[in-house]
Amino acid sequence: MRSITGSADGDGLLYKDFAGVLSAAVSNPGRVVVPCANNLEALEAVSQAIAAGILIGGILVGQVKEIKEVANEAGLKLEQFELIEAEDVSTAAAKAVDLISEGKGDFLLKGQLMTSDYLKAVLKHPGMVPEGNLLSHASVMQIPSYHKFLTITDVGVNIAPTVEEKKKIVMNTVRVCQKLGIRKPKVAMQAAVEKVNPKMQSTVEAVQVRDELRAEHPDELIIEGPYDVFISISKHAAAEKGVTGEVCGDADILVFHDINAGNAVYKVFAAFVPDYLNAALVIGAKIPLILPSRADSVSTNLLSIALAALLMMKSEGER
Repeated sequence: MRSITGSADGDGLLYKDFAGVLSAAVSNPGRVVVPCANNLEALEAVSQAIAAGILIGGILVGQVKEIKEVANEAGLKLEQFELIEAEDVSTAAAKAVDLISEGKGDFLLKGQLMTSDYLKAVLKHPGMVPEGNLLSHASVMQIPSYHKFLTITDVGVNIAPTVEEKKKIVMNTVRVCQKLGIRKPKVAMQAAVEKVNPKMQSTVEAVQVRDELRAEHPDELIIEGPYDVFISISKHAAAEKGVTGEVCGDADILVFHDINAGNAVYKVFAAFVPDYLNAALVIGAKIPLILPSRADSVSTNLLSIALAALLMMKSEGER
């Protein structure tokens, strides 16, 4: 994909909202590979991305007859796509990853298959996940009542991450925010309370992750906690509780103790916040993995494709 540069504004942000992400993605269109592509929501999002100029085509893998039927329902014209027959889920997933490895696509979009089958194909492919990396899920949210993007992690992949895994999850998510132009993302380690309680493992591990990442990556992030969600996103709430810090009321990233906490917050935002927008990716592999939930909207799938395109861009320093 082509390299582009962006111009930061006064507070150092390149992209403050999804309008900016979509604009950048249009200037850097990519190719998508979809395993088990007979999924209506996925192909509707692909159709919209083609219409918007975010995609220039790609490859649809799976049972071709069903893919054509779903594409017709989704309004997706297939002239810009190659269709490859695969008789079962594991074959389709493995073939899709092979195509990415061969340079025939820029990122993967999950179709009609289980997350475990999708990620298993990525993990089994040599070199797709660099040694020492961890796959993790990040959801970038645009919330009308919040003053900037808010990214939450991990809400879809790691069930009960260890301290070392949490550190990798944080740094994966920091890289996403840096691509959005946030030089030193503000990270809030989440727990139900802000005081360390030996009986609450979330508070104990929050402090350990915080202290170790401060020592290891002092120039890449500002990390505080344990904080609850209110302290993380509301200066007023922090002041009411007598908590002070650079992250209070200004968090870029919320890191949850386990998948239960993070996934619940993710779905509450989606269900109850009017005009909420979201893009969700799995990161840590060589390419972005688009992993929509079956409950996600076409809008979320479309914005996830746009965010994946943005992450594939090379900045001036990476050329």
